[in-house]
Amino acid sequence: MSGDGGCVVLAWWAWCELGTWGSCWISGSGSWWCSSHPTHFWSWDALRACWTRLVTLLLFLRRCTVDDRVTRVAWLNRSTILYAGNDKWSIDNRVVILSNTKTQYSIKIHNVDVYDEGPYTCSVQTDNHPKTSRVHLIVQVPPQIVNISSDITVNEGSSVTLMCLAFGRPEPTVTWRHLSGKGQGFVSEDEYLEITGITREQSGEYECSAVNDVAVPDVRKVKVTVNYPPYISNAKNTGASVGQKGILQCEASAVPVAEFQWFKEDTRLANGLEGVRIESKGRLSTLTFFNVSEKDYGNYTCVATNKLGNTNASIILYGPGAVHDGGNAASRVATGLCLWAALLARLLLDF
Repeated sequence: MSGDGGCVVLAWWAWCELGTWGSCWISGSGSWWCSSHPTHFWSWDALRACWTRLVTLLLFLRRCTVDDRVTRVAWLNRSTILYAGNDKWSIDNRVVILSNTKTQYSIKIHNVDVYDEGPYTCSVQTDNHPKTSRVHLIVQVPPQIVNISSDITVNEGSSVTLMCLAFGRPEPTVTWRHLSGKGQGFVSEDEYLEITGITREQSGEYECSAVNDVAVPDVRKVKVTVNYPPYISNAKNTGASVGQKGILQCEASAVPVAEFQWFKEDTRLANGLEGVRIESKGRLSTLTFFNVSEKDYGNYTCVATNKLGNTNASIILYGPGAVHDGGNAASRVATGLCLWAALLARLLLDF
């Protein structure tokens, strides 16, 4: 390299090979490309690893053009002499002399890293006066997320802080996005994401992306689980004839998943007794009557409970010709005082 000065960013050629995956090259202009093995394909992680090697394993070459009038030459990093003529002054074994001829004086540094960034000077002593040629080395590093929050579970209404720390040169931009069922929603452009009074709709995966345009972004994800008390979303009155099968259904949203209980009037129903079967799986609980009789008709209560609370809905099993409300029974959440008195008495007996 010659001239009065300049700035170099990944100025020469570098090559990267990762086993049988393939090879990558980077040119003096900063462009790069990769070729894969015929039986393998590049993954993003492999590309990122290769790019990192291109930056940190770059063989950076410095040339200084000289002529016959030169009597002494030297390469310096800031005020430290690396080479004086053919004599090596630097204790860094990565630094080697490449050429010392009448027209060129060059050194090479293996395994360039960020600590090599800075000014370099070729000092030339002639018969008349000294001359210098300066160059400033800029080392670019792909973005890398070095610390990120773990998956977290919180109760609805809590405040949440997510952290995503990234390194790179130039310094990467960190962006948070909420990956909800409605698509990717922009949240913030900061290393720390603060959510005050989190709601159940804000649960899910949050994606942190670190970008600095040197290589592909580094992307990591954090899962946020929001606990909330049960909410009965579907519980409808059902009709069935005597002697036929009747099924009552109760659906409740909750995190953690709700546990279900069924009552008729103030009596809790047990699975398998009096010809009924109770099945609960996930959000849905069913009460099945295999052979409906007159005594089965009436009002039933579904109670959904988790560690954050409980809720209930009244559901009617009715026969042909009965007058009933065909609407969603979940709207009648409040039940009689007798039911809650029975529940409280049962809880006291259990203790």
